[in-house]
Amino acid sequence: QLQLVESGGGLVQRGGSLRLSCEASGPNFESYAVGWFRQAPGKEREGVAYISGAGGSTNYPVSAKGRFTVFRNNAKNTVYLQINSLQVGDAADYYCATEHTHGTAWYDPGSWIVWGQGTQVTVSS
Repeated sequence: QLQLVESGGGLVQRGGSLRLSCEASGPNFESYAVGWFRQAPGKEREGVAYISGAGGSTNYPVSAKGRFTVFRNNAKNTVYLQINSLQVGDAADYYCATEHTHGTAWYDPGSWIVWGQGTQVTVSS
């Protein structure tokens, strides 16, 4: 089974940028889609990006389009989430997930089997 480790979170000023990483260990990572999610205190976990195994297909919610970019380097077993023009509302714990249940909505956290431990993003105003 794959294992995931996120990194790259931290304190950023509003308007700044951040690149989060999700490094996988395990075989055949290039065969697995990856989703990025975030969860702020008191809120539900929400999907912010999806990328297919080969990287040719991506998806974002309307709230993330234009500021969030997901991409991957399968040679490094790593998926990245670039966030630009950070807003206070982007502050949350960010998680990556893999092993998506076929036929379910990517933005449904319950449709992913393997999760990383999360990385915290704080945005100062």
